[in-house]
Amino acid sequence: MHLATKHLLGIRDLRPEDIQIILDTAQQFKDVLQRPIKKVPSLRDVTIVNLFYENSTRTRISFELAEKRLSADTINFSASGSSVSKGETLLDTVNNILSMKVDMVVMRHSATGAPHFLAQHIPAAIINAGDGINEHPTQALLDAMTISEKFGGLKGVKVAIIGDIMHSRVALSNIYLLTKMGAEVTLAGPPTLIPKYITETFPVKVTYNVKEALQWCDVANVLRIQLERQNQVLFSSLREYNQAFGISRTLLASLHKDIVIMHPGPINRGVELDSDVADSGQSVILDQVENGVAVRMAVLYLLSGRKEASS
Repeated sequence: MHLATKHLLGIRDLRPEDIQIILDTAQQFKDVLQRPIKKVPSLRDVTIVNLFYENSTRTRISFELAEKRLSADTINFSASGSSVSKGETLLDTVNNILSMKVDMVVMRHSATGAPHFLAQHIPAAIINAGDGINEHPTQALLDAMTISEKFGGLKGVKVAIIGDIMHSRVALSNIYLLTKMGAEVTLAGPPTLIPKYITETFPVKVTYNVKEALQWCDVANVLRIQLERQNQVLFSSLREYNQAFGISRTLLASLHKDIVIMHPGPINRGVELDSDVADSGQSVILDQVENGVAVRMAVLYLLSGRKEASS
């Protein structure tokens, strides 16, 4: 099984066949992760640099763990405390790292398009771990894997993406993936946090009524409010946001049906999601975390060009 791309820059660039290959491979690696010995030699002698220009906890740890499980050699680079703070350019930084014979680069950057820029200038395989407000492809893939496990596939599943759609790279990657794979998507949140063009660009529906979205969907993927990316006031207060758009146990009980609750993290408890919902039996948030390692193992393995997976 081979991907029709050298890099993972975004879901936008993937064919449905590529998405399915990644999900199938991730399922194989998830089986490996259930064994007493979780490490395989699939990427032995492959050197991977984790190039994070933006703060990250879950994504970075997940990639590092995936690399270790595959027996890769890893280099961890953080922009703070590096030559970047002294004025070194992105291309100079990466060329210096590549001179150390690096095979793959996992990159997170606050600038939209930064991984695409690198892919045009260096020979290593690039994996986008989140760029600006553009895409976060491995998050969408792990979300898709989690939904597939619950429903036996993606086709026909009704997914509501709720919250800050405007500033969310998770939302964009999920919209690309779910619509390519035959799921139905509705976006919900305040009008100020949903781009006006969205229904002209994608086959999705929009509602500003959260209960309406929840009554319709099988899965609610709840996004955090990204205050750090907002340069103007887009809603009155976090308390009022919670009252109008937050997901509470009372709200879910009023639906008279069970839906699956997802969240890419970090959760703003008491804002977009109440704790008794995040920690409930309807939540698959910890499943998402577990699937994240398997998905990232699959992406790293498939982009490495190795012919056989070790099992």
